[in-house]
Amino acid sequence: MTVGLTYDLRTDWLRQGYSELETAEFDREETVAAVDAAIRAEGCATERIGNYLGLIAALTAGKRWDLVFNFCEGMYGLGREALVPALLDAHRIPYTFSDPVVLGVSLHKGLAKRVVRDAGVPTPDFAVVESVDDIKGVALRYPLFAKPIGEGTGKGITPASRIGTPHELSSVCEELLKTHGQPVLVEEYLPGREFTTGIIGTGPFAEAVGTMEVILLDTAEAHAYTYVNKEYCEDRVRYERARGADAEGCERIALQAWRALGGRDAGRVDIRLDAKGAPSFMEVNPLAGLHPEHSDLPIICTMVGVTFQQLIGRILASARRRAGI
Repeated sequence: MTVGLTYDLRTDWLRQGYSELETAEFDREETVAAVDAAIRAEGCATERIGNYLGLIAALTAGKRWDLVFNFCEGMYGLGREALVPALLDAHRIPYTFSDPVVLGVSLHKGLAKRVVRDAGVPTPDFAVVESVDDIKGVALRYPLFAKPIGEGTGKGITPASRIGTPHELSSVCEELLKTHGQPVLVEEYLPGREFTTGIIGTGPFAEAVGTMEVILLDTAEAHAYTYVNKEYCEDRVRYERARGADAEGCERIALQAWRALGGRDAGRVDIRLDAKGAPSFMEVNPLAGLHPEHSDLPIICTMVGVTFQQLIGRILASARRRAGI
C-alpha cells in the first residue's frame, strides 16, 4: 500500500516571505520525517506530496495513492483546512482525519460551539462579533474572553483576551478584527483549570485516549494558553496527566463533542472548568499537531503509554477501516 503525505512545511512558506506567526500552525521537517518513518514502519510505502500546490500538481499529472495521510493546515480563509480533503474527495482518494465539512465547521469556533451546544454539550455562552457595530450588541456576563474565530496554535490570544469592562471589549475586538481580518468569538470566561483530551477513532469506535491538564507557570502569560505560552511551553507550561473525576468528566464531554461534530481518526478537544468545577467544551482540533515531543496529542499519548508509532498506526487503522482498505 502506498500512502501519500500532504502537509504544510513551515520552511516552504518562510522562504516565500511569510512570518513566524503566519506559519505558526505549520510543521517542521522533523515532524514530517517522524510521521513518514512511522507510516513506513507500518509496512507501507510513502510518497511526500507537500502542500495543496504539490497535491494539485500531482493530481493533474495523474498521480494516485491508496491512502493519503493528510495533516495539511492550509494558508488562506476559514475553509483552508478543508481544501486538501475536498480535492481528495473529488478524486475518490481516501485520506486520514476529518472530511471538509467537519474541518470547516470546527475551524469556525462559533459554528462548532453551536453544533455541540445543540447536542447537549456544555459550553460557555458566546457571541460572534463580525464588525465593530456588533460589539455593542454583546450581552454576556463579565469577565469575557475574546479570540479570532478561525485560528489555531493560540494565535490572537494574549493576556488582554480576558476582558473585564465594555471599554476593554471594544478595544480588544477592534484590534482582533483589524489584525486577523475575521470575526471574533466572545464568550463568558471560565475561571477554572484547563485540560485537553486526546481522541482516537471515529464514531462508535472513537475513544478518549487520555487527558492532560495545562498548568501555567509563573513565567507564563496570564489567563490562558496563549500563542506565546504554546510556542515556548518548555519554560512557561507544565503538563500533567489528569486522573479520576477530572479526567472522566473531561473525557465524557470530549467524546460527546467529537461524535456530535463528526470527527474522524484522531484529534483533540479543549476543556475548561467553570467556577463550580464542571467541565465545558472550549474548542476542538480535528487536525491536531503531530510533533512527537512538542504537540499536545502525542504528549497525551506518551503520558498514557501509547508510543508515537502506535498513535500513527491507530490513525492509519481507523482510516483504513472507514475506507474499507
